[in-house]
Amino acid sequence: MLKQKSKNFVSSKNVSENYFRRRRLQGSADSFLLWGLGVGAVISGDFFGWNYGLVAGGFWGLTIASILMGIMYTCMVCTLAELSAMLPHAGGLYSFTRNAFGSFWGFICGVAVTIEYVLATAALVFGMSNYLKPLIPSIPSYLVWLLLYAIFVAICIHSLELTLQVSLFMTLVAIMVLGIFYLSMSESGVFKPELLFNIPAEPGQSAWLPKGWQGVFAAIPYAIWFYLAIELLPVASEETENVPRKMPAALISGMVTLIVLSVFTLVLNSGVGGGAAAIGKSNVPLADGLEAYFGKGSTSEVLTVCSLTLGLGASLLTLIYGYGRILFSLSRAGYIPRWISVTSKNHLPSRALILGTLVGLICVVLVANGKASAVDAVILNMSVFGAVISYILAMLSYIKIKLSRPHLHKPYESPLGIWGAVVGVTLAIFALVACVSVPDYQPGIWGVGIVLLVATVYYFFYSRHRLVAQAPEEAAALYKEGALSRENPHH
Repeated sequence: MLKQKSKNFVSSKNVSENYFRRRRLQGSADSFLLWGLGVGAVISGDFFGWNYGLVAGGFWGLTIASILMGIMYTCMVCTLAELSAMLPHAGGLYSFTRNAFGSFWGFICGVAVTIEYVLATAALVFGMSNYLKPLIPSIPSYLVWLLLYAIFVAICIHSLELTLQVSLFMTLVAIMVLGIFYLSMSESGVFKPELLFNIPAEPGQSAWLPKGWQGVFAAIPYAIWFYLAIELLPVASEETENVPRKMPAALISGMVTLIVLSVFTLVLNSGVGGGAAAIGKSNVPLADGLEAYFGKGSTSEVLTVCSLTLGLGASLLTLIYGYGRILFSLSRAGYIPRWISVTSKNHLPSRALILGTLVGLICVVLVANGKASAVDAVILNMSVFGAVISYILAMLSYIKIKLSRPHLHKPYESPLGIWGAVVGVTLAIFALVACVSVPDYQPGIWGVGIVLLVATVYYFFYSRHRLVAQAPEEAAALYKEGALSRENPHH
């Protein structure tokens, strides 16, 4: 093996072709399937989680926060569209950060994204088991967790085609359920505009902003739920033909879809039943809307369970797909043990999928043995905090690459350019500060901090000496640094 050392004391080794034969992804996802993957990763946010922002900031407070986060995600999606066309690797955001800021920050970004996806799936499995419990009360919760993970991981391990098709089907059905909900609420007279503003105003504040401008700030973390995980799509780059054409189309059309859904969900779900005051405290806001329409009984219960299972299931499948690719990519490049990235006969990262699932199951057990509120206050919040860190790194990477390498070939260019990334990263930093300011989020922040600290120690004492020079994410960066000869690249 040829060992190379960079100016940052990072050792990169060349490996044989056989190394990559055992670590290949293969597929041909088109724009529509990619759209389903991106929207499916996020759509659970229209079923629960967003509504806590009503209590934090009132209807207009959450609306303003959602507009700000919608702008942030739109800016980020445009930058990711350009970056994924330039660097079409399974590492996604980690790959972009590695190319701009070096191996350490790339690794930290990869760890942050892994935290987001693994912990989000743990929370979804825990939530789905609670929703299914009324239908199957005799089955222990741990069996439901195992069954849910087993079903969705089996789909991901079976084939890429099945994963994408099931994801698209569940996403379309979830959108149909939301569409029926929107029509039912608006046409039946159940929705009442005055219910949007029934949260009591604090002293000195108005009914429009019952918590004042501080409430807008506090609602930011909850507004993120409407769009969290759309950034997953670039991890499918190595399983997509003609990435410069298909990936930007899927990212931008997916973002437009999510914005439309968020507007209808925020308005129509907040103005039913007990109004914003009641919906803001609900664990299942969609269920409250259905109950207001159908009344209490088996019909509303069955519809609630089915709709929530579909909505959460679409996101669960896609997020499992996501952490499988991130772990595969980090392992292939040598940041984490290389055995994790060995793929199956179907060219799927089965070991990475199983490893991420085992970690997720451990998290579900920890949540179940603690207080139920830990789902929202710790596990999901760690996911959000990890996501925002990766957003900041990815958009800063875009700015750095655009400024330092202006003549780099760009098959697709963001319509918003550098200024779009500047606006996006500013709002992402604003969101990071908002996360820190919410007391319920602080245990999750400590959790992310501990994981990143352990990852930093691991990197400096172990993995930085064992990187694989020809891994796509590494090779692209090493060419830029002049540390890898172009005569012997891996393609």
